[in-house]
Amino acid sequence: MTFVWFIIIGAVAGWLAGQIMKGSGFGILGNIIVGVLGAIVGGWLFSLLGISIGGALIGSLITALIGAVVLLFVVSLIKKKA
Repeated sequence: MTFVWFIIIGAVAGWLAGQIMKGSGFGILGNIIVGVLGAIVGGWLFSLLGISIGGALIGSLITALIGAVVLLFVVSLIKKKA
């Protein structure tokens, strides 16, 4: 069941990050990938800063969303350079 929640949080976070950064989502698979990678990036960034967001579901979603937005921002910078 944990894996299912991981996928759901990834999909929601990826969709929200897509809405924030470019105005649309990436499709269900793209949203899941962006959200899961965002969760990894967000967890890493928050651990570097010493920040801990409480609340299992909401905290995970916030972490994944912030990480996904950062990830999409970095990707957009790289695309502009190329």
